[in-house]
Amino acid sequence: MPSVTFDSLNGKFNFDNLIHNRLNLRWYANNHFSCAVELRNRIFMGDMVKSDAGYAKIIGNDPGLIDLSWNIVNNKYFLINTTIDRYWLDFNYEKFQVRIGRQRINWGQTLIWNPNDIFNAYSFYDFDYVERPGSDAIRLQYFPGSTSTLEMAFKADQDRDVTGAGLYRFNKLGYDIQILAGCFSSKDFVAGAGWSGAMGNVSFRGEASWFQPVKHYSDSTGRGLFTIGFDKVFKDNSMAQIQVMYCNNPLKLTDFNSFYSGNLSSKDLAFSRFTTFGEFSYSVSALFTASLSAMWFPDLRGYFAGPSLDYSLAENLDFSLFWQHFDSEMSGGRTRVNLVFLRLKYSF
Repeated sequence: MPSVTFDSLNGKFNFDNLIHNRLNLRWYANNHFSCAVELRNRIFMGDMVKSDAGYAKIIGNDPGLIDLSWNIVNNKYFLINTTIDRYWLDFNYEKFQVRIGRQRINWGQTLIWNPNDIFNAYSFYDFDYVERPGSDAIRLQYFPGSTSTLEMAFKADQDRDVTGAGLYRFNKLGYDIQILAGCFSSKDFVAGAGWSGAMGNVSFRGEASWFQPVKHYSDSTGRGLFTIGFDKVFKDNSMAQIQVMYCNNPLKLTDFNSFYSGNLSSKDLAFSRFTTFGEFSYSVSALFTASLSAMWFPDLRGYFAGPSLDYSLAENLDFSLFWQHFDSEMSGGRTRVNLVFLRLKYSF
């Protein structure tokens, strides 16, 4: 996946390239036990490796309890990194399921921002990481019925901070509804709720979470995030969606890197009191899809625009073009950044 970064057509261009390999290994011992090991192998080349001395440290950082990310080769020409982002042992019996290890705990209901996803939030801009981050965690699930789930989960990170919470999900009037409560990153009490369902032929989703600092439990220093979204798939497989998020106390940004590549948690998803998102994906043919997404950040007087093209060259072989344009005000001044990616992807 070659890429180029620039602020304007008259400015400096930075060129980079990524070779990304992923391996997913599973073993099903019997009807009750299974385990997995999944890893990413990446080779980075280009201007970022040559010019940024801290780039290798960022790539090699593992936020989990156990450090499973290694920079195997690190020089001025290229960087090779291997990261194990999944390793778990799973046991299920009748209505019970227990999973121990690095895993994806997805409590989100909406499609872009997930305030309920307290264990491993992800960045919308990181399109090349489809599997999304995992957590070093223990997850216990009980399924009282076909449409209900009771969960408890606990995770620890590299700073030994612990997130632990319980969730109850049930179905009512055709909607999947959930409520959750617990402790977030050893610093906040968290409580939230979410839903997903349909209004006619339009999907309707929403989430809300409140984070209250443990040390300031009785005052009003907490942070609340509330989001709702609508999406619709058309007969030709085209899709449209919108989502709006409100936060009473948004995160203050200092630079573009913290905005784009920072390890943001579900508490830090908002940079503006109101944020809006829209996307339309059009199926030009059975093999060719074009889409356009956009975000608006009123408090930053800024926006994001992201056109993309995806074409299926052959079975399991896809060619894609992504353009990400950012224009906003931060504490360091006005920031304009363009990132363009070409990706050839083979699944085997």
